[in-house]
Amino acid sequence: MGIQIAPSILSADFARLADEAAAVSNADWLHVDVMDNHFVPNLTLGMPVVESLAKATDTPLDCHLMIEDPDRWAPGYVEAGASSVTFHVEACRAPIRTAREIRAKGARAAMALKPATPIEPYEDLLSELDMILIMTVEPGFGGQKFLDVCVPKIRRTRELLDKHGLDLWIEIDGGVSADTIERCAEAGADVFVAGSAVYAADDPNAMVEQLRGLAEQSAGR
Repeated sequence: MGIQIAPSILSADFARLADEAAAVSNADWLHVDVMDNHFVPNLTLGMPVVESLAKATDTPLDCHLMIEDPDRWAPGYVEAGASSVTFHVEACRAPIRTAREIRAKGARAAMALKPATPIEPYEDLLSELDMILIMTVEPGFGGQKFLDVCVPKIRRTRELLDKHGLDLWIEIDGGVSADTIERCAEAGADVFVAGSAVYAADDPNAMVEQLRGLAEQSAGR
């Protein structure tokens, strides 16, 4: 599996989402941040917008649920058109059951960890997942500064996956830019969510390619 870039529409123009999706047509995924103003102090979009966006783009949707009670809502996002659904372990009451329901509906199941949440207590859950999302900022807002303290956790997660021979992706989300992506790729990350770095660029597609090139070079791929 190669390096994958997932621009976050949290940094896009919400009034022009179809156009903003087309502006990153060479991206591997389109990252959709779902926030409920409870689990995180912000409110973004929900299932109806995901359903509309899925009809407006051929790029697969990577839905990141920063919400309370993801056990209840996660399967619905697959039905709305998401190809990957991520729940936060801090909010999930039954992560194995939720992951299995996501997979059973045909999407990739991912588990997200806040910066202060360690990976080690969830070692036994890894085989139930397709991806681990390591937050490299506190969830809830775009445009935050990358937290270097999270890089060792990326490396430890990669070591755990290698230990068990698991073919899971490691995604990082928060402060990803040309200045930070290389150290994360070297540590073992595969999938990179980039919001403001992509959508603030004069040419978003060109920035996607630049980020992909930097990560591939650093990862030796």
